[in-house]
Amino acid sequence: MYFLYILQCSDNTLYIGSTNNLEKRLREHNELKSGAHYTKIRRPVILKYKEELPTLSAARKREIEIKKWSRQKKLDLFSVK
Repeated sequence: MYFLYILQCSDNTLYIGSTNNLEKRLREHNELKSGAHYTKIRRPVILKYKEELPTLSAARKREIEIKKWSRQKKLDLFSVK
């Protein structure tokens, strides 16, 4: 199983990524030098949304799709109405 995920950074920006090990990737974003540079300088990050997808290809396609969305549309994806 693969995951598409959205993180909220400490500066309130959003980061979108994909992985096959969500717990490990979240730890990398928040604690390790191997985390993405974008989140490394905006810690801590909070998981706001995740989707399970069957393949890495599907997760990456969904990541690309959501990255093209407006900020508001991304927020609407995980905001409680």
